[in-house]
Amino acid sequence: MDLKTLKTFQAIVRNGSFNRAAQELNYAQSTVTMQIQKLESELGVTLLERGKELTLTEAGRLFYEQSLSIVQRMEQLQNHLHDLKEGVAGHVRIGATEPTASFRLPGILKAFMAEYPNIRISIEIANTPVLTERMLAGEIDFSLTTTPDRGANLYFEPLFQEEFVAFMPEQHPLAQQQTVAPEDLQGYRVLITSAICPYRKKLEMVLRDKGNVTLDTMEVGSMTALKSYVESGLGIALIPRIMAGSSLNGMKAREVSGDLIHMTSGLACRESSYPLQLASRKLYQYIKQQLSEESYLLT
Repeated sequence: MDLKTLKTFQAIVRNGSFNRAAQELNYAQSTVTMQIQKLESELGVTLLERGKELTLTEAGRLFYEQSLSIVQRMEQLQNHLHDLKEGVAGHVRIGATEPTASFRLPGILKAFMAEYPNIRISIEIANTPVLTERMLAGEIDFSLTTTPDRGANLYFEPLFQEEFVAFMPEQHPLAQQQTVAPEDLQGYRVLITSAICPYRKKLEMVLRDKGNVTLDTMEVGSMTALKSYVESGLGIALIPRIMAGSSLNGMKAREVSGDLIHMTSGLACRESSYPLQLASRKLYQYIKQQLSEESYLLT
């Protein structure tokens, strides 16, 4: 018993005739007759009473009623499998670091989901080390992160440079400078992210290169929270330019000199998963295209 046979049986009932069912399905009448004979043999019951008029037996009525929902579900399953194969349906699990997760992805994902409503998306927001572990464990399909550590068995494609600025109240002494160097931060409280944050590691490395410059620091676990803590007068911070915004409301954003200006971000996934397939590939390509249109991509 297969889907074609069920559809043939329903066409016979609908048309009240083997001949008209064959015409509707574009089959030879002998094919229709053979399908129903085989179906009745498999089921061990007579479904149709042949005579002047074609009528359903009691078993035929039961089978017809049950077969309607079976065919509907089978057709839905076929459509879903086709959509999955074409990459227009499925479930994509992605990860993202800040500020991309809060400042870039929402608009991109809204437009993507409007175009592909049958693709479900789950997002995990975390730092690069955490997302690396989740990808290697197969719990995330791909992530938008900073450059992962070497030897992590990940494929990484750089996409854009995250530009950082020094963010501070407009009355702060460093606000009078047009550019802030890493060593200028000494003597002021600097709000920093957690010890495993890649940008904090980069800051510490640069300060060591400058002669072990020491800082008065306060650790804030969230990159996106840094701006609010600076606005509350708790210190100054190096934040992504995209977070500073255009309306500063009594705050100043100053250029940062040297190697602290940029952090590379891009797509990361398991080496064994690249190139991505199905819906994951479609979402990645869409994100890359949207970032390109916003002039974020590396050239």
